[in-house]
Amino acid sequence: MTNTLIAAIRRTNRIIALLVGLVLTGTVILIIAEIVLREVGISLGGAEEISGYVMAGVASWGMSYALTELAHVRIDLIRLRLQTRGRALLDLIAIVALAGVASLVAFQCWPVLEKTIERGSRANTTLETPLWIPQTIWLSGWIWFAASACVLVILSLVLMMRRDFDQADALVGARSEVELET
Repeated sequence: MTNTLIAAIRRTNRIIALLVGLVLTGTVILIIAEIVLREVGISLGGAEEISGYVMAGVASWGMSYALTELAHVRIDLIRLRLQTRGRALLDLIAIVALAGVASLVAFQCWPVLEKTIERGSRANTTLETPLWIPQTIWLSGWIWFAASACVLVILSLVLMMRRDFDQADALVGARSEVELET
């Protein structure tokens, strides 16, 4: 069951990463079109506003993909010198800390969205975008990141209790520069 859940989270995050990549590509096309059209005196208007919203959404949704691909930056100076159990302990501390921070941020994002909805806030731009739209995308990305991290904490604990340190390392370990070169 552990492997099935790990595979499902990774598969879901890959799909999310593809969707995020498509949205980012569309935004790049929009910005290029805006730049080209400005040269002939035409403006689409709002490209910079939309790109800002996209960047917030891409960042919040992209972090869960980076998490499952072990792409988050970690300083592993001490970790590399430890035996398997010591590495597993540091990996557990790292994933618990990450899950805690992600959960805290997701929790603190809600009041921002709540105030926006209560006030009916709109962007102070020509598009007058209802701010609940980009903030909902942003918040949902943080919630997914926090949920993914919390599930990885539980799975890591299960694997470590089974003494399956290699599988735990594959799940939440750090990829060092030394390992990447080989």
